[in-house]
Formats: sequence, C-alpha cells, structure tokens
Amino acid sequence: MYTVIVNGNKLAYERHGKGAPLVLLHGYPLDHSIWEPLIRLLENQFDLILPDLRGFGETEILGTNFTMSDYATDVADLLDRLDIEQASVVGHSMGGYVALELVRAYPGRVLGLGLVSSQALADSPERKAGRYQEAEAILAHGVRDVAEGMSGKLTTKPDLQAWLKALILRQSPAGLAEALRAMAERPDSTPLLPRFNFPFVLVHGLEDALIPIERARSVKVAVPHAHLTEIPDAGHMPMMEAPQKTAEALKGLLKKSKPSPHLV
Repeated sequence: MYTVIVNGNKLAYERHGKGAPLVLLHGYPLDHSIWEPLIRLLENQFDLILPDLRGFGETEILGTNFTMSDYATDVADLLDRLDIEQASVVGHSMGGYVALELVRAYPGRVLGLGLVSSQALADSPERKAGRYQEAEAILAHGVRDVAEGMSGKLTTKPDLQAWLKALILRQSPAGLAEALRAMAERPDSTPLLPRFNFPFVLVHGLEDALIPIERARSVKVAVPHAHLTEIPDAGHMPMMEAPQKTAEALKGLLKKSKPSPHLV
C-alpha cells in the first residue's frame, strides 16, 4: 500500500488501473480490502483509488470526536495529494455516508456518485443511542463481539463470514468507536438528493440484513435519473457476493455528467 499524510494522519491507500478516477470507500467495520474482487473488473476503465478511512486498516487514528466531515476532508486532501481535481466516488455503507458528505462539502470535486448498501437517512434516536452504547462496549472489551455479531449480518455466505470476521478482528477499537459516534451524528442527506445532476448509481442486495432495500428505492424516487441495481441472493456485501453485477453497475459512472456545478 501507499501512504500519504493528510490532516496530520498517515493515510494508507491502494491504487490500480488507468482511466477515469474512481474512489472506493469501504464501510464499517472493514477496510479497503473489501473492494479487491472488483479490481480486475474495473481497472481497464478506471483509475481506482482505495483508501483506508482514518482509524481503519493501515490508516492512523489521531485525535477524537471525528465527524463525517473529517472523513470527507481526508478524501478531498488525498485527491489533492494525487493531483486529481475531480473523481467519481463510491461508498459502501458508512463509506456512502462519507461520499454524501463529500458531495455536500466539495460538490465541484464529485463527477459521479455510487451508493452500495447505503442510505441517505440519518439515524433514528434509538439507533443513535445504540451506536454510542456499542462504542463504549468496544472501548471496554475490544472488537471480538463486533466480529462475532457483524459477520453473520454482513452476508449469509459462510466462507465470506469467516473472511469478514478475520478482517474485523484486525481493526482498531478506537477507530471503530470513533466511526460509530460519527455515524450517529451524521446529518440527513435526503434534502441533498434532488440537487444531484451527475451520474448516480445505487447497488443493493435484496437480502441486506442491515440496510433494507427500501432505503435504496427511496433514494431512486428522489433522484429519478439514478440507476438502481437490485441483486438477488446478495446481502450487505454485493461487491464480494456478486462482483460482476456490482462492477457492471459501477461502470454507469462513466456516463458524461452535466456541466459544473454538479449540484443544481
């Protein structure tokens, strides 16, 4: 992996392929490696940039009280370091929240957007409280309970469950706790959706046990030109459960966007 200093943090990332810049943002409680099944399927069309978000994988965690804006600024600064002015951005789950914040904070930098197993809504009060409780439990007891509980919710496929459990066990307790608090405080992005006039793709598994397919369908209603790919027999990890279908959907980001500004 490569590393670069952004916002005082050593941020790790992989880069593959050539073509239009495409940033792939992983979800919680994972890292960039979830995108590996897509690399060979997309590297002939895209310049793929796969960062570990702060506190995940090999990216350092400095400070506390992160927000979605902090994660988004890290991504924007990474693009600056790579001399990339504009890119398409795809986010999985929490990575989708970061991608939406990137659109909100840096609209001129986003050429296209993809949400994979994600949503635009903020947390309900109950879900918000649950995230804070989970953060405290992780700091007190480590990530093993998360690995045990989450792997079966991410996918129904036993081989992937085992791989994901091992991946989660490698993550930093502090990084996961900070991410949970940031997700709890994220804004509702629904009002932003009707302003999108760039290529927009949605990918969602019909068996997603964490974010129901109805959330993606509601985003599609708010953004009629968005392309929604619903994948049968896939849960929360379609990039791993159905990489070919996911890759084909993401190629929709190659469509020409309307002239800047990219929000209307």
